[in-house]
Amino acid sequence: MFTAAEAERIIFTLVSPIQSIEIVDLNAVSDCLGRVLASATLSPLDFPHWDNSAMDGYAVRASDVQQVPVTLQIVEEIPAGKLPQKALQPGQAARILTGAMLPEGADAVVMQEETERAGERVTILKALKASEPQAFVRQRGSFARVGDELLAAGRVIGPAEMALLAAAQQTQIPVFRRPRVAILSTGSELVRPDQVLQPGQLVDSNQYALAALVAQTGAVPVPLGIVGDDRAQLKAAIASAIAQSDLVISSGGVSVGDYDYVDDVLVELGATLHIRAVAVKPGKPLTVAAYDYAQPSDEFGGEQISSGLDGAQSFAGKVYFGLPGNPASAMVGFWRFVAPAIAKLSGRVQPWSPEFVWAKATMALTAGGDRETYLWGKLVTGEAGYEFERASGGHSSGNLVNLVATSGLGVVPQGETRIEAGQALRVLKIRS
Repeated sequence: MFTAAEAERIIFTLVSPIQSIEIVDLNAVSDCLGRVLASATLSPLDFPHWDNSAMDGYAVRASDVQQVPVTLQIVEEIPAGKLPQKALQPGQAARILTGAMLPEGADAVVMQEETERAGERVTILKALKASEPQAFVRQRGSFARVGDELLAAGRVIGPAEMALLAAAQQTQIPVFRRPRVAILSTGSELVRPDQVLQPGQLVDSNQYALAALVAQTGAVPVPLGIVGDDRAQLKAAIASAIAQSDLVISSGGVSVGDYDYVDDVLVELGATLHIRAVAVKPGKPLTVAAYDYAQPSDEFGGEQISSGLDGAQSFAGKVYFGLPGNPASAMVGFWRFVAPAIAKLSGRVQPWSPEFVWAKATMALTAGGDRETYLWGKLVTGEAGYEFERASGGHSSGNLVNLVATSGLGVVPQGETRIEAGQALRVLKIRS
């Protein structure tokens, strides 16, 4: 078995970022939000575009207000958006509002709370310090200059990035194509949620959990349903899934049971198995396979495979994740290994690894010690930093009930069997 860290390193060597680029319109917010920039955004403007006031007050010549009180003549009023009409001469001031452009000759702003106005004259009550030149002035280009990089390629577009793109008048945004992630559930015991549950059957919850997790990463989930324990059907389903996606996730069929065919089928389809088990709990069975060649057109199960990706019949560069069938194992495996792979595949900048933080355990945590153990629960902010509270109830890999509201996975390292209450531990942060 590989350790979690070793498995992650192997996975990153197998995944290559998508190079296909699309153009999205900034006005289509839902199309832009969460996308990954395919090229750097360079500033076409200085930010700020001109010297402007950071306060409501009076634009002055700093040399006029070194000794106070001093009374100045008001020569104009400048609201935001108006071009100043007069250059300030010695002994003059201009009424100015926040964001307004400074008039020629002015080099500082006195906030209105430190003045007294009488008609067209204003008395400055507080002197500007020599150590504060251009007080309350946002200088042109102090945030960014023309040609500066505003946003790097690989950055995910969030609300702040949307605002900056708009301010830079960038409305046609180059982004990487969203990865398509196919999702298969394996096992003849599985039924859809809308089917009548017979004795011995299980509802396929993994299809929904994994689709939601994929969508959270910004990728496009492609749910392909349930495949029974039939080797030929599984081979056709996996081949079709690989051909029509950038990455495939299946759940179930990767352990050592009589009907666990996934690994053998992948080999038959020309994949190289790089990982078959990891020293983590839950989620020891983990298959990671990859294709390093173009798969020729073929027929599986009597149906011609169609890629759905520009008509290309190629498996080259595709990566396959076979997760365990137990719900908790599948979700932990996704959070720890698949989400980082999708982050790299999406073209995001590093780090791709999950975010770990240090937190104080609110109760004693126990583990077997033979594997790195992940205990789900709530990561909360206490007075002294993060705290981790283990979810109540059993931590069986089949228990979906107490997985709800999970915001962190507390990690008990391999070789350790107990973390005491109050002791620090690493916690993998879960996106809510």
